[in-house]
Amino acid sequence: MQASQRVCGTGSCLRIAVVLSLFGGLVLTGCRSSQRHREKADRVADKIIAQKQQEALGTTEPLDIQRPSDILRRRLIEEQNLPVSSTASLGTDQLKPIPHWPDPEYPPEARSRDAGITVDPNRPLELSLIEALQVAAQNSPEYQSRKEDVFRAALSLDLARNRFRNIFTAGTNHRIVTDTTGPATVTTTTNSASGGVSRLLTSGAALSAALALDLTNLLTQGGASTLGLTADTSVSIPLLRGAGRHIITEPLTQAERDMIYAIWNFERYKRTFAVSIATNYFNVLQQWDSLQNNLNNYRSAILSARTARRQGDAGRLKPIEVDQAVQRELQSRSGWISAEQQFANRMDSFKVLIGLPADASIELDPNELAPLRERGNKYVAIAKEAYKAVAAVTAPPADAPAVPVPASKEDAGPYEIDEALAIHLALENRLDLRAANGAVYDAQRQVVVAADALRAGLTLTGSARFSDDDRDGSLGFRGGRYSALLGLDLPIERTAQRRTYRESLISLERSTRSVQTLEDQIKTVIRGELRTLVEARESLKISAQSVVIAENSVANQTLSLEAGRAVMRDLLEAQDARLAAQNNLTAAIIRYRTAELQLQRDMELLTITKEGLLQEFSPEELRDDI
Repeated sequence: MQASQRVCGTGSCLRIAVVLSLFGGLVLTGCRSSQRHREKADRVADKIIAQKQQEALGTTEPLDIQRPSDILRRRLIEEQNLPVSSTASLGTDQLKPIPHWPDPEYPPEARSRDAGITVDPNRPLELSLIEALQVAAQNSPEYQSRKEDVFRAALSLDLARNRFRNIFTAGTNHRIVTDTTGPATVTTTTNSASGGVSRLLTSGAALSAALALDLTNLLTQGGASTLGLTADTSVSIPLLRGAGRHIITEPLTQAERDMIYAIWNFERYKRTFAVSIATNYFNVLQQWDSLQNNLNNYRSAILSARTARRQGDAGRLKPIEVDQAVQRELQSRSGWISAEQQFANRMDSFKVLIGLPADASIELDPNELAPLRERGNKYVAIAKEAYKAVAAVTAPPADAPAVPVPASKEDAGPYEIDEALAIHLALENRLDLRAANGAVYDAQRQVVVAADALRAGLTLTGSARFSDDDRDGSLGFRGGRYSALLGLDLPIERTAQRRTYRESLISLERSTRSVQTLEDQIKTVIRGELRTLVEARESLKISAQSVVIAENSVANQTLSLEAGRAVMRDLLEAQDARLAAQNNLTAAIIRYRTAELQLQRDMELLTITKEGLLQEFSPEELRDDI
C-alpha cells in the first residue's frame, strides 16, 4: 500500500523514523522472545496431547519431552568417573554456550523420576526389574525420540489449526531519499505503518482486511491536506473446485487424525519396549544363572580330577581315565570363562538398551528369578515323585506298543486362554489395527479430494478500497473503490490431476490390503504365541524331569565309581548332562514367562504406566466378564 510523502528540510522526519524503528524493534524483541515462544509452544502442544489422549485412549498422562539434567546416565558418568568424548554426553545443559544463543533459560531445570536411585561410586549399582523399567523410560534415547514424535505431531496439528485462525500482520516502512542534483539538497522521507488481518473460513471463503497510514503526517501534524490513511478489504469464495468444508478442511482433518495415530503408535511402542526390557532383563539373568551353573560344574570337575589323580596313584583307575577327568576339568574351565564373557556382553547390551553407559558398573537383582524358580521347583518336585513312582513299577515288555504322550492342558498357565477368545481380544484392542483401519478412511477422503481437483474452477472475488480524502485533515472516509470478479477455469488440461486421482484409488486398495494383511499377521502371531506357551510349558516339565534324572545319575555314578563298578567317563558324562539340564530348565522357565508377556502385549492388554512399569491383566477377571 502507498502512503503519502513529506519533505523535511530540518531532518525531524528522519529522527522520527529512526526512533520509531528502534522502539519498534525493542518492543518486538522484548515481547516476542525465544523463551516465550518456546514456552507457548510447550503449552499448546501439552494441551493438544492431553485432548487427543482423552479422545484416543480415554485417559490422560503427562508427556514431558524435556530430559532432566539428573538422569541416571549422567549421574553414573559423574559418580563412577566414566570417560566421555565431550560435554554433550552429559546433556544439553552442559554444552558450551555459543554466540547469539537465543534462549538463555534453555534447557529448563527438571528432575527425573529415577533420581531416587542412589549411586555409590564404591560399589556396583543394583537394579531390580521395576527399576530397570523406570530407568529405561527416562534414559533410553529411542524412548525419548518416540515421545518427541508425539510432541512434533502436536505442533503440526497446531500449525494446521492456525490456517483457520485470525492471522494478524503489522509493520512499518521507512524510506529516505536525498537528491543533490538541484540547487539545494532535498531529503524526502516516506514513513508508513500498516496492519492487517486475514482468515480462511471452513466454507472456503478467504477474508482479508488491511490498514495503512502515513506516520509522518500523523506524528508531526504537518501541512499535508490528508492523513494518508488507506483501507483495503477483500473476499474470495470458491464455487466449484475447492469448494466445500470437506475439501477445505482436509489438511486439518488429516492432522487431527495423524495426532491420534501418533498417540496410538506411542502406546503400542510403550508395550513393545517394556516387554523388550523385561525379556532382556530375564535373558541377562538366564546368562547369569548359566554362569553360576558353569562355575559349579567347573568346581565339580576340579574335585573329580583331583579324586581321579589320587585313585590313579593308588592304581584304582587307569591312566586314560585320569586323563579323561583332567581333560574335563580343562573343558569345564573353558566353558566357565566363555560363560563369563557371554554374560558380560549381554550385560553391556542391556545397559545400552535402557540408555546407560556400557562401561557403568551395574548389576541386576538375581532375586527376580525367585518367582520363576518357584514355578520350576514345582515341576521338579512333581518330576521327583513321578521318578519314584516309575522306579517302583515294573517296566512294560520291550515289544509293548509305544504310546506317544501328547501335550495337554494339564497344568496350563493362567494366560493359556482359548484361541478364539485371544484372537477376538487382539482384533478388538490392537491400536495398530485401529490405525490401519483409520488409514482406509483417510485414503477414501483423498479420493474425494483428488476427484474434486478434476472439476472446473469457479471463484468469486470481491474487494473494496477506501482512502482518507478529507481536505481539512480530519479522520474520515468518503466513498471508495469496489470491484468484483467471477473467474472460470475450464477443466481442459487435467493430466496431472487425472494421475493423482488414479493413484488415490490405488492407495485406497493398498490401505485396504494392509488391513487384511495386518489382521492375518495378528492371528498368526496370537496362534503362534499360544503354541509357544504350550511348548514352553511342556519343555519346562521335560527339563524338570531331565534335572531329576541327571542329579540321580550323578549320585549313582559317584557311588558306583567309588565302589569300582563304573568308569570315570560315566561320571563325567553324567555331570555334563546335569549342567545341560540345569541350563535348559532356567531357559524354559524364562521362555514361558516372556511368552506370557508377549501374548499380553500382542493382545494389547498389557498396561504401561507413565513411569514405564508393567501392569498385567487378570485372566480370571476376563473369564468372569465373559
